[in-house]
Amino acid sequence: MKTILCYGDSNTHGYDPSTGLRYPPHVRWTGVLRGLLGSGFLVIEEGCNGRTTVFTDPEEGWKNGLDYLKPCLNSHKPIDLVILMLGSNDLKRFTRATAADSADGAGKLADVIHEFLTVKQGYAPKILLVAPPQIRPEITESPFRLSFDENASAMSERFAEEFRRVAREKGCFFFDAASVAEASPLDSLHLGLDDHRKLAEALCEKVRELLD
Repeated sequence: MKTILCYGDSNTHGYDPSTGLRYPPHVRWTGVLRGLLGSGFLVIEEGCNGRTTVFTDPEEGWKNGLDYLKPCLNSHKPIDLVILMLGSNDLKRFTRATAADSADGAGKLADVIHEFLTVKQGYAPKILLVAPPQIRPEITESPFRLSFDENASAMSERFAEEFRRVAREKGCFFFDAASVAEASPLDSLHLGLDDHRKLAEALCEKVRELLD
């Protein structure tokens, strides 16, 4: 059996923009991916609302993705593939980060994954670095408008370019979530039902290329 760890933020957790709660397991892209791949694959969800790559929120510092990464990896090893989709929360007001900063943060996580698991399980897993869905311009009218300013949407348009660069630098595989999915108009940040499925279907093809 192949083990896939999905390490991400609220769009991996399954935040429902219509309710503010969580989509059921079979609806989230991770759950859809699990169903599409079948019994030969173990898909592990590790999504946390508000998680960043390496930036520390002054009010919720425990959401720094770097701090939790090693315990998470050690808990779930052996791991064959890590799907890493973080970055949206890096564009919050408190970080003053750019898309390049976010991608570089993801690159630091990729380094930790490679180095830590090479030691702990005897080999490095493959890493699929996913550029997050773009943030809609209407984020300034969203329930999350206090967290994101008017620059967040334009900055997120550069996610694919910057994450592709880092994937190349770090020897990771790359996928652009925005090529198949987009944030819901309800809050300009989180995926709707159809887009969870679209993302899962696209990632299923990618996973089979990497692990079959």
